[in-house]
Amino acid sequence: MNSLFKMLVMAVSFLALLAASSWIEPAVHAQEVAVQISVKSHRFQPTEIRASANTPIILRIKNLDATPMEFESVSLRVEKVVVGNGEGIIRLRALSPGRYEFFDDFHPETRGTLLVQ
Repeated sequence: MNSLFKMLVMAVSFLALLAASSWIEPAVHAQEVAVQISVKSHRFQPTEIRASANTPIILRIKNLDATPMEFESVSLRVEKVVVGNGEGIIRLRALSPGRYEFFDDFHPETRGTLLVQ
């Protein structure tokens, strides 16, 4: 019985180590790229931002207006309210090359594009 218990402890330890290493490894090896965009007078500045393909992206949105805005993108599957004179951060998964449209849901005419190359 004692050897069976030791084998069980070793198996559980191995599985825990395997789960922990697979959870930590992507965070250690994935280098994020920071991209910044501002909103002023209900317009994105710049209207087109660029990022590298297959790399996680940190998107920083500075709202220079006094009123809140909602950054939204159907293709990126994100929504984020950014308070007036505030900043919001969105972490995006690594993306394939392409054009990803976004807009301010509170002011739908406010539009921009993330170009991933």
